[in-house]
Amino acid sequence: MKISRRDFLKGTATSLFLAGFNFPVLASTTRKKNLIVIMLRGGMDGLCAVPVIGDKKFEKIRKGILIDDPIKLNSDFGLHPKLKGFNECWNENTGAVVHATSIPYTARSHFEGQNLMESGGKVPYKDKTGWLGRGMNLANLKEDGLALSLPMPLLLRGVPKNNNFYPTDGKLPREDTLELLRSVYADSSEEELLDMMNFIKKRKSEQMMGGGQSYDQRNNKNLAMKAGQVLSDPNGPRVAVFEVNGFDTHAAQGGIDGTHTKCLVEMDTIIQNLKISQKTYENSIILTVTEFGRTIKKNGGNGTEHGYGTAVFLAGGLVKKSQVHTDWPGLKRKELFDGRDLNATIDARSIYASAMSTVFDLDFKRVEKEVFFGDKLQNLSDKLFKA
Repeated sequence: MKISRRDFLKGTATSLFLAGFNFPVLASTTRKKNLIVIMLRGGMDGLCAVPVIGDKKFEKIRKGILIDDPIKLNSDFGLHPKLKGFNECWNENTGAVVHATSIPYTARSHFEGQNLMESGGKVPYKDKTGWLGRGMNLANLKEDGLALSLPMPLLLRGVPKNNNFYPTDGKLPREDTLELLRSVYADSSEEELLDMMNFIKKRKSEQMMGGGQSYDQRNNKNLAMKAGQVLSDPNGPRVAVFEVNGFDTHAAQGGIDGTHTKCLVEMDTIIQNLKISQKTYENSIILTVTEFGRTIKKNGGNGTEHGYGTAVFLAGGLVKKSQVHTDWPGLKRKELFDGRDLNATIDARSIYASAMSTVFDLDFKRVEKEVFFGDKLQNLSDKLFKA
């Protein structure tokens, strides 16, 4: 059976990565802080997750995929009613949204966009390390990373022992499968592609022998609960990264019970189950990343196309307060990017840099210079997070 690039990406399981294990033995007065990133692959629709309230034109052009009866967050924005876990965070004053934000990328390619979402750069495939890996390196978090799925994401690369978790066994994979991996992970080395193939073979062997943990067991709930337990260890990891796929809803996006909603519920399940470990939640920042948003107007297939501006979710005890932080550009045609997309008025990398500055106790200017190549970013630390 022939598998396309799109099918391959959609078929990858939700996954979890843990890293930053060399935190020194803590004094009783020292607070261990964690950073948890949820990557929403496919282009999360910020106006589906956090819709505008009372905009009649917006309601008209989204008829059929509009989210009816959103939970009111403030006079301007609502929350998708299926996001019950995040709504709990909001009500507890530990959930926030940054709206009308995106990475500085406008070409609307998933593969380029996801590469830049993880690398933190501006030129696709130029940088071989990720912004989180570089931030960990700056914070001297250099020990082993643990991957519970494949492959180790670009986001975490940059910490020496995070790069290759699964060694190859010297046997070459089928060339057609390797070729597919090359097309999907264009920025990966041959060694990394072989690592992926070795892991695929290992998983198949475990399943045939009835051993190991099945993909059904590695669902969002179980992964989030496991991460919460491990992150609560004072000398355990300080970083966790989840991946959720499927946000590329060109057709049948649907409304309250649609495909996009199902993906949002996966994200929400992760947040909800991370909260079970209260110690972890109180000492963490949870943030979402995605490559771009989606068009304002629905298409003929009741879906949306690749867009620009989107929203970022924040949760955890280190979130300053419940708020929708935005420099709202408006939804009139003249206010849209290219006349079709929500504009982005906040560089999402400013959120990432501020989160790392807070969690890793790093000077924001150092993060700006050494992690984000000296690009001018907005320090949102005091606006979004607690010290």
